[in-house]
Amino acid sequence: MAVPSGFVGTMVVILFGVVVLSGVVVPGVEAKSRAFFVFGDSLVDSGNNNYLATTARADSPPYGIDYPSRKPTGRFSNGRNIPDLISEGMGGESVLPYLSPQLKGDNLLNGANFASAGIGILNDTGAQFLNIIRMYRQLDYFEEYQQRVSILIGVGRAKKLVNQALVLITVGGNDFVNNYYLVPYSARSRQFSLQDYVKYLIVEYRKLLMRLYDLGARRVLVTGTGPMGCVPAELAMRGTNGGCSAELQRAASLYNPQLQHMIQGLNKKIGKDVFIAANTARMHNDFVNNPAAYGFTTSRIACCGQGPYNGIGLCTPLSNLCPNRNLHAFWDPFHPTEKANRIIVEQIMSGSKRYMKPMNLSTVLALDATK
Repeated sequence: MAVPSGFVGTMVVILFGVVVLSGVVVPGVEAKSRAFFVFGDSLVDSGNNNYLATTARADSPPYGIDYPSRKPTGRFSNGRNIPDLISEGMGGESVLPYLSPQLKGDNLLNGANFASAGIGILNDTGAQFLNIIRMYRQLDYFEEYQQRVSILIGVGRAKKLVNQALVLITVGGNDFVNNYYLVPYSARSRQFSLQDYVKYLIVEYRKLLMRLYDLGARRVLVTGTGPMGCVPAELAMRGTNGGCSAELQRAASLYNPQLQHMIQGLNKKIGKDVFIAANTARMHNDFVNNPAAYGFTTSRIACCGQGPYNGIGLCTPLSNLCPNRNLHAFWDPFHPTEKANRIIVEQIMSGSKRYMKPMNLSTVLALDATK
C-alpha cells in the first residue's frame, strides 16, 4: 500500500499575455510557458509505478473514477492529483510520467513527473514495495532527462528550460508510516529516538534539495507532511481513544517546523528564495478539523476501503465505495479526494504566509513573468 507524505479559490490565470493574480489584473506582462517537474511519493505519482513490478499501484478501478477518462491512470485518487491541479492553475497540461513511452519529442519540453508511490527520503523506506523509484534514482532520471532534452534543443536551451521551470517535491510521510512506525520495534525505531530520527530525515532531505539545486532547479515547492495520524488508515490501526494517532501526530509536529527551518536556511545560504515551503499540515488540518466548512460530510471515513473508517487494506473493485466523492475528504485509507486536493492547491496558489513561505505560487508566477 502506497502512502503519501503530505496533504499534501483563487488561481493564477495566464491568458493572452495578461496575468490575473488574486483578482487583480496585471496588464502588459507577457505570459511565459514553463516546464514543470514533479518528485516524490504516491501523493504526486501520476503513473510511473504502472511501469514497474510493484504492489504500490493504482492501476485498477475504482481509481480514476472521476478522472476525465473515467479510467485508472496510476494516480492514487478518484480524479486529479496535486500536480494536475497545479498544472491547471498555471494554464498548462498535466506532465507525463517519466517512464511513459509518450514522453518524447515535444512532450519532453513540458517537463516530467518522476514521482513513485511508496518511496521516502531514505532508501530503506518502502522496502516492502520492492521495485519503486527511490529519491536518488528520481534525481538520476532528472539528470538523464536533461541529457535527452539537450539532444533535442541544445545544451544552452535545455539549461534555460530547467532553470526557468517549476519543481514540486512531496516526500517524507512514508519515512514514518512505511518505515519508523511500519512494525513495532522497527530497525529505525531501535536505531533512533523519534527526535533524533526527525533530525536525521531533515539532514538527508537537505542533501536531496541541494542536489536538485545543483541540477538546475531554481523554483522548488516543498510540501511538508499532512496530519499523518488522522488519515483513515491510522484511525483504524493506531487511533488514540477514537481519535487520531497521538504518536504519528507528534511525529508530524516535530518534523514540519524543522523542515521549514531547514528551507529558510537553504534560501539564506543560496541568497535567493529558491525553495518555497508549503505548510500542507495546516492546509489539511483546516478540513480535517472542520469538514463541514469545506462541504465535506466526513474527514474520517474514506470513500473507498473496508473495515473501520474504510481504513483497512487496499481500495479495490470489491471495496465499499461512496456514491459522492465530493462529500469525503479522503478517497482511500491514505490519500485525499480530488476535491480535497483542490483545496490544498488553492492555498498553494494564493494562501497567506500562514500556509506558504516566503510567498505563494501566484506571487512566484507573477514575479517570474516580469523577468
